[in-house]
Amino acid sequence: MTVVGVASNAADAQALAAQLAPDVILVDILLGDESGFDLARALIAEHDPGPAVILISTHAEADFADLVASSPALAFLPKSELSADPIRRILGAR
Repeated sequence: MTVVGVASNAADAQALAAQLAPDVILVDILLGDESGFDLARALIAEHDPGPAVILISTHAEADFADLVASSPALAFLPKSELSADPIRRILGAR
């Protein structure tokens, strides 16, 4: 896997996604004053077909279970498990 961009806010993430058209976008659910859930929805809605969006966080999935379940994101991955293999497994199940 190759990291093609890094953004620190939703506007930059949306601009980079439009410019770079990555296959997978990892979105932290907590973006300071912004919502990673809102960003995930926007990224998927703005692109056809939408990129594979995976939500990530240092928090447990259970802390945000309802929001994760209602999100159009492909999956949730705790940052403690963040590596290429779990991402590949998630994409393989797509």
